[in-house]
Order: sequence, then structure tokens, then C-alpha cells
Amino acid sequence: MIDCTLTITAVTWDDPDAVRLREAQRTELDARYGTDDHEPGAVPTAETVAVFLLARDAGGGAVGCGGLRLLGPGSGEVKRMYVEPAARGTGVAAALLRALEDHARTLGITRLLLETGTGQPDAIRFYQREGYEPIEAYGPYRGEPLSRCFARDL
Repeated sequence: MIDCTLTITAVTWDDPDAVRLREAQRTELDARYGTDDHEPGAVPTAETVAVFLLARDAGGGAVGCGGLRLLGPGSGEVKRMYVEPAARGTGVAAALLRALEDHARTLGITRLLLETGTGQPDAIRFYQREGYEPIEAYGPYRGEPLSRCFARDL
């Protein structure tokens, strides 16, 4: 059982825990989709992500992450949202999402968008539960049959 006492802080893109969690996310998504080619559009980088957050448990272990990419005036995109399997269901994802939304507001973002996929029904349920509404696919996700897009006005 993971202690759900969390600390959420901004870190650099190349922070070792951030790299480890993003790699774990990729491994999980590769398994879910049966391929390593499941991300339409530009892969997020240190240059394209405005803020990257880590959630740490009471022992200091990194258990979740997520970032924000600016899309244009007033809009941003949630990227690389991930929570370790052992920490799922403990509130880590919701706390991370709220922290990302708070950071988005400070950056002048009034609408957050995100893309997930058909192979992630748990993520789809989570985002809808957290107030994100299904929208038409945007940007690089248009015409992608596995993509499911959502948005929330902040």
C-alpha cells in the first residue's frame, strides 16, 4: 500500500525520476497497444513542455508525473500523465491533475486539452470523472482511430 501523503513539485524534464516514470509509461502503453508506434504528433520534449510535475509519496518515492504543453493563446495540453500501478486508486492522479490545472492557470491557460486512447479505458473514465468532456479530435489526433480527446475549461 502506498502512503497517499503527497508532495507535488516541478522538476526538469531530465530529472531521473521523471525519465524513469515516462519510460514506465511508454512500456505500459507499448504493451496495451501491442506496438511502440501509438503516439500521433510530436513527442513532448524539454523544449515543448512548459512544466513537468512529479508526485512523491511520504517516503520521497516518485509515484506519478505529468506535464503541460502550450498549444496556443489560452490553451494547453496535458502530456505524459502517469501513475505507477501500485499508487493507482490512492488519489495521486487527481492531485497531479489539479496541480497541472493550477500551473496552467498561472500560465494563462483557460482551456486544457488532452488525448488518450481506446486502449486506456481507465484513463478515459478518470478524465471524465474529473470533469473533462469528450471533444472532436484536434491537431495531430484528427483521423486517428485509437485517439480519444477531451477538454476542460479552467
